[in-house]
Amino acid sequence: MNDWPEKIRYRRILLSNDDGINAPGLKVLQRIAAKLSEDIWICAPETEQSGAAHSLTLHDPLRIRRLSPRRFAVNGTPTDCVLLALQEILKDDPPDLLLSGVNRGANMGEDVTYSGTVAAAMEATILGVPAIALSQNIENGQSKIHWPTAEKFAPKVIRSLCGAGWPEGSLINVNFPDCAPADAGPVELTRQGQRKILDNLDKRIDPRGRPYYWIGSLRSDAVAKPGTDLAAVEGRRISVTPIHLDLTHQPTLKSLKQVF
Repeated sequence: MNDWPEKIRYRRILLSNDDGINAPGLKVLQRIAAKLSEDIWICAPETEQSGAAHSLTLHDPLRIRRLSPRRFAVNGTPTDCVLLALQEILKDDPPDLLLSGVNRGANMGEDVTYSGTVAAAMEATILGVPAIALSQNIENGQSKIHWPTAEKFAPKVIRSLCGAGWPEGSLINVNFPDCAPADAGPVELTRQGQRKILDNLDKRIDPRGRPYYWIGSLRSDAVAKPGTDLAAVEGRRISVTPIHLDLTHQPTLKSLKQVF
C-alpha cells in the first residue's frame, strides 16, 4: 500500500458490530476509528448477536439506549442498529463511513451469509453509506486473540480502500490472520471461498432426559483454494474481499431466458 492514504481523514464515522456494545473488538474498532476521524458514533446491540445475519426485528419493539453523547445500544440485531442509527440518530447528518467489527473470529466463506458483522455493513450499503466489515481470525479453542494485528493494519487498509473507492451496492469484507502483527503477511485481494462443512452438532441430554443441541463452529476438512479469503488468512495474510449485494447468478439467468 502507498503512503498517500495516510492523509485521508473522515468527517464522521459510524461503528457497529454483532458481538455487543461491550465487546472487546468494538473497543479495538474505536481506537482504529480514532486514527481516521474525530467524530465517531457508535450504535451496537445490547447483547451478542453473532449469527444473526441480515435479520430485522419485526415483532418486538426496539429501544435505543443512550450511554453517552455519541454511544448508543439497541435491543436488537446489527441490522436494527444500523437502520436506527442512519434513519433516526444520525438522520440529519449521516456518516461518511460505516465500520463493523472488529469481530471475534473470522467471517469468510459461508460465514458471510450468517454474519451479523457483515450484515451491519450490508444495511449501511443498502442505505447509501460506504461500509467495511472487519474480523480478527482465531483458531478453534484458542484463548489468546491477536487484537493488535487488526489494530495495527486496519487504519491503513481502510484508508487505501476508501482512497480507491468501490461501486455502490458493494461492501468490503476484511479478515486479519490469527498471528502477531510482526508475523502477518501483506494484503491480498480475494474472492469468497467455499468449504465442505462437517457436522458439528453437539447433542446432549438435560436433567429431565430430554435431548438438546449446541451448534458448534463451522469446520472443514477441505484445503482452501488459492485466491480465496480462506487461503489468504490461513497463510497469515490480510484478506480483502469485495462483496456485491446483487445475488443474481448471471450465467443461470442467461440460460433460463432460453427456457421461459
